[in-house]
Amino acid sequence: MSLFFILFIITIVLNVWTIFNSLFLYPLSAKRDLEENPSVSLLVPLRNEADNVEGLIRSLRSLTYPDLEVILLDDHSEDGTLDRLNERVVDDERFTVIQGKELPEGWNGKVHACHQLSQAANGEYYLFLDADARVAPGVIQQTLAMMQQKKASMLSGFPNYPNANFLSHMLVPLQHMVVLLHLPLFVANRTTKPMFTAACGIFIMIEKGAYEAIGGHASVKSSLVEDVHIAREVKKHGYKMILANITESVLSYMYDSGRETWEGFKKNVYTGIGRSPGMVVFLTLFYAAVLLAPAVLAIVGLVTGDYAFFLPYLLTVAFKMYVDARTGHPLWLSFLLPVAVVLLIAIMMASMFVHKRGGKYQWKGRFYQ
Repeated sequence: MSLFFILFIITIVLNVWTIFNSLFLYPLSAKRDLEENPSVSLLVPLRNEADNVEGLIRSLRSLTYPDLEVILLDDHSEDGTLDRLNERVVDDERFTVIQGKELPEGWNGKVHACHQLSQAANGEYYLFLDADARVAPGVIQQTLAMMQQKKASMLSGFPNYPNANFLSHMLVPLQHMVVLLHLPLFVANRTTKPMFTAACGIFIMIEKGAYEAIGGHASVKSSLVEDVHIAREVKKHGYKMILANITESVLSYMYDSGRETWEGFKKNVYTGIGRSPGMVVFLTLFYAAVLLAPAVLAIVGLVTGDYAFFLPYLLTVAFKMYVDARTGHPLWLSFLLPVAVVLLIAIMMASMFVHKRGGKYQWKGRFYQ
């Protein structure tokens, strides 16, 4: 069987699988009605986020949910974040600004900040939101309605990412691709099996009772991927957690520079795959065979003049274009999928080598192992 035919079949399967799997990534909808209106605490940790304060507060002020409190925690920022927060919320009684305590040994900084936020919260539901997120006015109603309809105790999702630099354009939207490619959503969103789980800490809504039952953020205090680990704990305790397509209602200015993008992914990616060298090898070979080989074959076709060799590559473009269309990202990104995959493999390797050499990951002035 020729390489061309093998790659043609593989890329056809890739497209069919992705389209099928995406049917179970439920979109938030403004048309769903709430069965009840529980109180909600929106909780935002901030560390050195002065540049995000104005956009964040403007976005949160637009929220239309009636029974809402917003608690913002300044986690020992050194860039004037606290002063900007106090200036921007002074005339809105829904907002409370608190200062974080010193980071205890054994805790991840963001996890400890979220833990303190939960202790200050009064709502029946907690919505954890990152400082770089911006939300639609009705996002809380949409999220609660989805959770009530699906009888879920936790909902998370990956937002739309309006990226500002080339490396972010290449890497950040891959989060959506990875979910649709690797996570069987018809299992993840319909069962409480912990191994079939994904979550994004930028946007997590969780019912207070479920949160307390799992031990809150204290149960994952040292985790670098606390979002996934909290989702697993929720499922381990028998609660339903769902992943939704939130891209029309939530966006995130995740990284400001290429260097920040690299450091952020390097901190998370190896931990996110269980710190398994075998998984790094498997994913490298898988991506090389499924997503890079068609591009190589297209180059061969260009050199030889056999343009039929372009077909597997164009099918990988169609696969990525479908994902980007569903999640609101530029469609031109799909043509650069081979570049994005090479960068993803490189950052997996870099992340693994930091851990294997006994080094530490750096993020926002703190170091983690």
